[in-house]
Amino acid sequence: MNAIKLKNISVKFPIQTIKSNNEKKSLFDFFKTTPEKSFLAISNFNLEINTGDRVGLVGLNGAGKSTLLKVMAGIYAPSSGSVITNGKISALFDLSTGFEMELNAIENIKIRLLFLGFSKNEISILSNNIINFAELGEFIYQPIKTYSAGMFLRLAFSVSTSINPEILLADEIIGAGDHIFARKAQQRLKEFMDDGKTSVLATHSTELIHAYCNRVIWMNKGSIIMDGNVDQVMPAYLAGSK
Repeated sequence: MNAIKLKNISVKFPIQTIKSNNEKKSLFDFFKTTPEKSFLAISNFNLEINTGDRVGLVGLNGAGKSTLLKVMAGIYAPSSGSVITNGKISALFDLSTGFEMELNAIENIKIRLLFLGFSKNEISILSNNIINFAELGEFIYQPIKTYSAGMFLRLAFSVSTSINPEILLADEIIGAGDHIFARKAQQRLKEFMDDGKTSVLATHSTELIHAYCNRVIWMNKGSIIMDGNVDQVMPAYLAGSK
């Protein structure tokens, strides 16, 4: 069964061009822009990911990995084509996305779970699980605008993996942070995968690819260069990236 199916996906982003002939541009001129051109981030992309697949996305910066993940998550609507997903999705992208910076961790956790449709009783149980896993100590009572990047990681990862998703999407975040929490996070990720869940990880880490993935998709300029098992794709990718 397909967990994710992308059919003829293309994603275009407008490129803004200033409409002024004056050599000296004012700040006001900057905002008088029109999308005359577009950048094709993903082109005619077809992909099927089966339930239980553990997919690693590899490619140089700008290959389209992050855009592809955001299409899968429903954050970006494709310019053309269709996206079909089967299962609850949890996404780990920009750490600060979806958090209210002036509120503390407890308040943010409850808002996030409420938004995801959990009941009051479920929120109470999950909140305790998330707080215990994140190990933020007394900082759970502090506004998260005071958090370091590592603390953001703890909170974001704990929330995203505690809601029991069927599909986990992660962009350059697994393995980040201090080494103690990184091991803890990787153990949870292993349990998630051992449970037959689906994951798609964009990473530059060959270690993570070999540890967690059974399939690798090598991307370049919004297209698939190679799609296969780890032992097939990674040697070709590493050789081609030199």
